[in-house]
Amino acid sequence: MLFLCFLWGINQVTIKIAGTGISPVLQAGIRSIIATVLLSVWMLARHIRPFEKDGSGFPGVMVGLLFSIEFALMFWGLSYTSASRAVIFIYIAPFIVVLGIHWLIPEERLGRLQVGGMLLAFVGIIVAFGEGLTQLNGKEWIGDLLCVAAAVFWGATTVLVRASKLSNIAPSRTLYYQLLVSSILLPLLSLALGETGVSQLTPLILLCLAFQGIVVAFASYLAWFWLIAHYPATRLSAFTFFTPLFGVICGVVILFEPFTPGLLLALTLVATGIYLVNLKPGTLR
Repeated sequence: MLFLCFLWGINQVTIKIAGTGISPVLQAGIRSIIATVLLSVWMLARHIRPFEKDGSGFPGVMVGLLFSIEFALMFWGLSYTSASRAVIFIYIAPFIVVLGIHWLIPEERLGRLQVGGMLLAFVGIIVAFGEGLTQLNGKEWIGDLLCVAAAVFWGATTVLVRASKLSNIAPSRTLYYQLLVSSILLPLLSLALGETGVSQLTPLILLCLAFQGIVVAFASYLAWFWLIAHYPATRLSAFTFFTPLFGVICGVVILFEPFTPGLLLALTLVATGIYLVNLKPGTLR
């Protein structure tokens, strides 16, 4: 689980690097295409049918739509803000999930720990966003807002999965809906936005694309689904606070992004909030 958190944390760095030669939304689309092809082969080898007459079609397409919007916003946002800042904003998604489930699933109401965690994270986001407004390039806040919006759509995607028939089907089928729909919509959206497309393809950019499509979107998501099938989901989810930590470290070490006191404070508050919000009520007394 720690290794998965590291992969998800460094993912924003690879997006920034690949963004030097490929337009953001198109890059997200290529990522989904690679992962869709690999997942199709994997499901075929395991005799898993991606589509069944079980009522999952409509929510599956809707999840794919939300997934597409999420990644379009995230990749677009990373063209304005730093990877180390983006990962903090993107990982407010767990709080969106908790709020959505709080209203939709009565038996999973928020406890005091969860409320405290959300408040800490909220303060952290204010700190990080406030710092972005003071950046010299004047565009950090645009990327920050886009990443916050991406987090909202990510959270909405998870809530829809939990509250629909998708919660009763194989996780690989849910992932297939997300990847397939986004592999179609994102390239079309890139075309509609008039993006420049591919301006250069260096070995490093190709490596970053391969990492996103093969390692993150395909292998790491399947590994995550395997983990939650064999271990308590609440215990696994509590580890996700490491992802923004790894993301900030990778952004600073690999891309030489500034590590300011404000960023450190925001990271601490958000990571602590993620940890607390994933604990069961009564865990700490």
